[in-house]
Amino acid sequence: MGIATELIINEEIRDKEVRLIDENGEQLGVMSAQQALALAEERGYDLAKIQPAAKPPVCKLLDYDKYRYEQSKRERENRKNQRVVDIKEVQLSATIEENDVNTKAKMATRFLEGGDKVKVSIRFRGRQITHSEIGMKVMLDFAERCKDVSMVERRPLLDGRNMIMILAPKAVKASFAERKAKKEAEARENAASKETQE
Repeated sequence: MGIATELIINEEIRDKEVRLIDENGEQLGVMSAQQALALAEERGYDLAKIQPAAKPPVCKLLDYDKYRYEQSKRERENRKNQRVVDIKEVQLSATIEENDVNTKAKMATRFLEGGDKVKVSIRFRGRQITHSEIGMKVMLDFAERCKDVSMVERRPLLDGRNMIMILAPKAVKASFAERKAKKEAEARENAASKETQE
């Protein structure tokens, strides 16, 4: 039961009957909107319609200003924690030279370490399209050069005259096998240090 961002409050509620919930979450039952509004004013709260689609609509007693403040605070917190992942593009060619591949790989590595995805593309010109396997070799070689910081999210695919591959940054989280191996190595280290102390 989610609460809408913009609530209908107090006199804006035009329904004849509403189901009322008090400020502590207790159900007070079905009553007329006027009775609910009078009860809200008596207790010093606002009457807010939180489920307009229900039959009868569900209203709750709450401090509307405090609710709006907490809502905006949550939204600010969510925006602060949000990380926007950009897709950077690196363009190669089927006839690219070794030094150019190294330069592009360094650039892609920098993007990946920054947390961005990298779209690697090759545009085939003229009759190069007939030798798309050369482009595939270049793509796989490029992925191999970046494998320390990336994983292939989308393998190289031919799309018209373009071949496209997407690399995503490697997850920082270690796999279960890596964590287990690390724990075993630490346990062996601790056992060895205890033996040397005795």
